[in-house]
Amino acid sequence: MSLYQSRDISRRRMLSSGLAAMGAALTLPHVSYATTQGASIRALGYDGNALIVAYEHALWRVSTANQISELPLDPAVIAIAGHPKAPGTLFVAIEPTGLMRSRDGGRTWTNAGAGLPPLRVTALTQAALEPDMLYAALAGDGLWRSKDAGESWEFVMDRPYLNGAEQEVLTLVSVGNPTGMGGIWLYAGTEAGLTRVPDCFCRWQDVTAGNAMDALVEGEALPPTKPLPVGQPVQHLALSPKAPEQLYAGLDSGLWVSADAGVNWSLVADGKIDALAVDPADPQRLTVVRDGNLSVSRDGGLTFDTLDILEGDKN
Repeated sequence: MSLYQSRDISRRRMLSSGLAAMGAALTLPHVSYATTQGASIRALGYDGNALIVAYEHALWRVSTANQISELPLDPAVIAIAGHPKAPGTLFVAIEPTGLMRSRDGGRTWTNAGAGLPPLRVTALTQAALEPDMLYAALAGDGLWRSKDAGESWEFVMDRPYLNGAEQEVLTLVSVGNPTGMGGIWLYAGTEAGLTRVPDCFCRWQDVTAGNAMDALVEGEALPPTKPLPVGQPVQHLALSPKAPEQLYAGLDSGLWVSADAGVNWSLVADGKIDALAVDPADPQRLTVVRDGNLSVSRDGGLTFDTLDILEGDKN
């Protein structure tokens, strides 16, 4: 069957007895995925309560236990962005360069990268409060913004300068919390750690507590913080708009969580994180690739159920 035909592949799935009792909400504690030989998961995302899984050579949409379909997209997907206020709309960054957009949950795709330089997209996210606003980080270049869902683009920011050098942005997330100093922020993970920039794009900044400026003005010591570990690349960031200050970060050391918009962090699960997505309707439900296993947590990463990846039909 052509890759350009979305198809029901539930016949390829082996479901546990517990899966049969699932409702429409995506929990998937024991789904087994069919995949191509030697393929690895490159990215995860959500479209509403549907999980989008990008393998090296395939893209799957998992809506419920018996609604699993292959999405028609040839190029390898390296990043996925969706927005809860625009169900069915998906953006994906593809290799070697480019962006694609779907308005129907991934059944059809159009180009969303017209106007971007022909450079690899290293990170992609949609603005927290504006579903048609999209941000893309380009390798060796900087940060670009589209205000019209990928129809046109403008350059807005150089790459962050950390540890004496410009750093590639590996992951982006938009934090829609319009209270306090700065309001709306873009957080970026880099090889040199975490940084952020307000949506005025004045400069990249360290993540500090909301009262840090007051302390400096008063000549007081900055409040103590527990940042992410130094020397580890921040490769994956994710959140649910239902809890904009609850950030998750995926590092080689494991899954980290912050309850105060990135000021203080704690390790909640060991194991290298290779992909990460949070359910937009539930900040406690997240899907990760952890130590090579696709897993789901429904308690903010404290416990996980592994989703075993099995070989499936190749026709």
